[in-house]
Amino acid sequence: MIDEDCPIEGVREYFGNDHFATEACGCLVDEASHGHAVCEFDVAEGHLNAQGNVMGGAIFTLCDFALAIACNIGEHPTVSVESSIHYMSGCRGTRLIATCDADKSGRSLGFYTVDVVDDLGTPVARMTATCFRRAEG
Repeated sequence: MIDEDCPIEGVREYFGNDHFATEACGCLVDEASHGHAVCEFDVAEGHLNAQGNVMGGAIFTLCDFALAIACNIGEHPTVSVESSIHYMSGCRGTRLIATCDADKSGRSLGFYTVDVVDDLGTPVARMTATCFRRAEG
């Protein structure tokens, strides 16, 4: 369990082990607390599809990374069991920012929404997810 009082540096170190998100995609943690996270990445050539737009998988990875942080801080180990993403607009800026907040954080299930905007404020995507908390012991 990641303690609710863990400083942001500790959260970044712990979730730095999410190698695909942090190394392949370049995701960074900006804010992290119980039921809340803000993560981002600077759009790079490796994020683009053949049409020159940010690939949906890169956007989903950013959402999933923010979700992992928001649903695990101060909770038993939590995994996503369902997620749905809606892509609303192409990225017009140079950075994508995902904000994840708990809609309801229960004992065994959590429900979360992740909103993604670019650095110009353009709404890019929204993901909703259901997560399951694994009881320790």
